[in-house]
Amino acid sequence: MEGGGTPKEKASVKIGLTSVSAMVAECTTFPIDIIKTRLQLSSSSSSSSSIRVASQIFRNQGLLGLYQGLSPAILRHLFYTPIRIVAYEHLRTVVPADSLSGKAFAGGLSGVLAQVVASPADLVKVRMQADGRLASQGLSPRYKGITDAFTKIVQTEGYRGLWRGVFPNVQRAFLVNMGELACYDQAKRFIIGTQVCDDNIYAHTLASIMSGLSATTLSCPADVVKTRMMNQAVGKETELIYRNSFDCLVKTVRLEGAKALWKGFFPTWARLGPWQFVFWVSYEKFRHLAGLSSF
Repeated sequence: MEGGGTPKEKASVKIGLTSVSAMVAECTTFPIDIIKTRLQLSSSSSSSSSIRVASQIFRNQGLLGLYQGLSPAILRHLFYTPIRIVAYEHLRTVVPADSLSGKAFAGGLSGVLAQVVASPADLVKVRMQADGRLASQGLSPRYKGITDAFTKIVQTEGYRGLWRGVFPNVQRAFLVNMGELACYDQAKRFIIGTQVCDDNIYAHTLASIMSGLSATTLSCPADVVKTRMMNQAVGKETELIYRNSFDCLVKTVRLEGAKALWKGFFPTWARLGPWQFVFWVSYEKFRHLAGLSSF
């Protein structure tokens, strides 16, 4: 049973707990996200290994290079994660308890709402991560920091530029949260219901592994398109490589093959797995300490 307090107070507690849990998970797994982004931005048809990319970053930029773009990533999760988690928990109450399709839609819709709000911070994160690759090539980075990035994007691309790539971003968010939230929710209840284990860290770990694999498989193509769309800046002397997300999808498949849509699959999965483990285990623990019921 949930502890005392009004629904508004419970919502504010959940928002705080999700923010803290998301920041812990983001800081823990962020270097893997750097590697994934570099792999997705690579237009080379030859395969680059995650280990090779990681060693290049460390050799050229040191340990801090693996955390390029962490500040906008943290900012993003202060909006993205609380909205999607709390929204899903409310939306799932209107679907039948055993309806996986209903939960999948609730998860997808929650992700869409959250991503629209958090898209500017996500765009800055991708741009700053890509800047690390420019620096490793001896080129000047486009942005000095998160404030400079926001300022320059607004000056050169307008406020609408902050939502560049929002459509593929929203597509990815729908697929990620459809796989992540619904799968975690359903898998945990199945594990507990079949008495594999109680509602504890073992159930949370197993459910997070299942949801991580599901979310990665569904979302990786949209993630590749999103990353490439968000990385292209608009200016007077620059020409867009991709007109829209569909154009990006078609050109990627035509020039690099369908397998390119799953570029960065393993680092994405390698990050989603640990990210979800850290997030869900810590979030479930924080909820228990705060007197709230299990998710």
